[in-house]
Amino acid sequence: MDLRKLKKLIDLVQESGIAELEITEGEEKVKIVKGGAVAQPTMVMAAPVAAEARPATPTAAPAPAAEAEPAAPEGHVVKAPMVGTFYRSPSPDAKAFVEVGQAVKEGDTICIIEAMKLMNEIEADASGTVKAILVENGQPVEYGQPLFILA
Repeated sequence: MDLRKLKKLIDLVQESGIAELEITEGEEKVKIVKGGAVAQPTMVMAAPVAAEARPATPTAAPAPAAEAEPAAPEGHVVKAPMVGTFYRSPSPDAKAFVEVGQAVKEGDTICIIEAMKLMNEIEADASGTVKAILVENGQPVEYGQPLFILA
């Protein structure tokens, strides 16, 4: 294969968004892989992050603050059933579904989680009084993240 063709192929891979190109001409075969060595340093970087997490545990030793939080969840914890954006009300101008101190019944809508442009009403999975709202309006939430505490 001609060196000019190889140079053009390398430039094509660099300029485009493709990660790999393989071309066969007769008995000649060329495979160009973009960023093949980049993935390994990323994996190596994961180890130092884990090492940094260990020192964070001793700095997280002020466990009284951590223990104060589990003291607050002395009730039923309502967790996010999906990843998305948390909203306390059906629209920005509307009143919040629930407030701290308000009684809710199992099945009552307590918030909305927007996921992929769909508004999903989240219902209370137990009856009780809203003891705490753990997420701010408009904040992203993860699957299983605590949203409310019901007493």
